[in-house]
Amino acid sequence: MTDLPRAHVVLRRDGLPASPGQAGPQGGRQTTPHAAPTDHIEMDYEARFLRRRRVTTAAGEDVLVDLPETTDLRDGDALVLDDGRHIAVVAACEPLLEVRGPSLARLAWHIGNRHTPCEVRADCLRLQADHVLAQMLSGLGADLREVSAPFTPEGGAYGTGRTLPHSHGPGEAAEHHRHSHGASGAAEHHHTHSHAAGGDTQVAPTSPRRPGAPIKEDP
Repeated sequence: MTDLPRAHVVLRRDGLPASPGQAGPQGGRQTTPHAAPTDHIEMDYEARFLRRRRVTTAAGEDVLVDLPETTDLRDGDALVLDDGRHIAVVAACEPLLEVRGPSLARLAWHIGNRHTPCEVRADCLRLQADHVLAQMLSGLGADLREVSAPFTPEGGAYGTGRTLPHSHGPGEAAEHHRHSHGASGAAEHHHTHSHAAGGDTQVAPTSPRRPGAPIKEDP
């Protein structure tokens, strides 16, 4: 793969690199105007989360994406190749569940409580097709419809990064997990959810852990 054209930089729509670790063509994190793309690549939501991978453009050219860190590619981004060409990123259509109902805020709360990526639209919510979530939402009175469309959900904390889902199914009374909130990931906390049948959700945050300090697990 070493002979393939390489993409080391991702430019957002505003011309900024996707992260401080991705220097622009002249170095630094200054705005770089988007050149007219010479090709494009369609990628679904899962494929757009990557660091190093061989991909194939619409024209059939193989490209090595080799980024300094794992990056969430967005529709409209540009992969900048070593030779200066720009390859446009296009969000591909994929099977989604469209959620409608009289109380979208309530439905969104239950989806978010499961840390499930969700696209918030003016009149509906969209999430990746999942029969377990579909059953839960139907029980809450949601009107569900299967659609095929690009999936561009909300980002993680503060609108950056990704929301990583976990299961709160039957029998999982307590679940321990950690989150990294913010661009630096410095504000880390540990909390416990209780999702037992009939139980309330409890959140017990602890003090932020000092960088480099050992993680103390709950007994």
